[in-house]
Amino acid sequence: GGSNVILTGDFEGLVLHVRIPGRELLAEESDAWIVRAGAGENWHDFVRWTLEHGWPGLENLSLIPGTVGAAPIQNIGAYGLEMAERFQQLEAVDLETGATTTFDHAACRFGYRDSVFKREAAGRYLITNVTFRLPKHWQPEIRYAELARELEQRRMANPTARQISDAVMAIRSRKLPNPVCLGNAGSFFKNPVVDTTTFARLAARFPELPHYPQADGTMKLAAGWLIERCGWKGRDLGPVRAYEKQALVLVNRGGACGADVLRLAGAIQESVQATFGVELELEPVVL
Repeated sequence: GGSNVILTGDFEGLVLHVRIPGRELLAEESDAWIVRAGAGENWHDFVRWTLEHGWPGLENLSLIPGTVGAAPIQNIGAYGLEMAERFQQLEAVDLETGATTTFDHAACRFGYRDSVFKREAAGRYLITNVTFRLPKHWQPEIRYAELARELEQRRMANPTARQISDAVMAIRSRKLPNPVCLGNAGSFFKNPVVDTTTFARLAARFPELPHYPQADGTMKLAAGWLIERCGWKGRDLGPVRAYEKQALVLVNRGGACGADVLRLAGAIQESVQATFGVELELEPVVL
């Protein structure tokens, strides 16, 4: 749908807008519901549809802009959950041969905001549908601190999946600007992942640094905190601003082009590198 793309100029080539519809329950197994959606389905609408049918598992990913077909490319994630944790397979058309190919979980090679479709297979495949495995023995994923606080304020000690979805929607609505009203591409930087040595060095200097231990022993840092600490939150560079409610988001105040957005992004990257010795990676695709 283009919600995670930054254009730096006129695009010379063919643009396909995937509008493939469809939502269906493929199978009900002893421990899961197998659900498939067309690549053109709105992601948030699909999430809410699963919850309306009593199939939990995607609630933490509520209100993420974009389409179902784009979700595996980015391996979208939020509030303690990544799409890859619920993914089963997808079908895609090989644009070089015209053949339809099925990608299982391993073939997609998911990483943090990453997949094979952003690397070796970039630009080669057009995703047509995605299948998810939604657990019957569902447990709420509410370890993310901000989500836990929101649920506590709502006095929800044992929230349902729909209540978690509502809480996530409330948080996102407060922090993130509506792109229809204020142009933005969502979170512009990935949360950096550092090794234990780098984290120990940073923690000694900045004991209040938010961090999230990873399964492989590395540590994920909060990019928004790094940016805010460097003084960029609410600051402008030309017609682009680091959003005052969430420094991770760069917003178009009016009349900005792709080069303007990248100019501010580059300045922020330089500041974070100079202050913390940490490299911030861009999250959107730049064309």
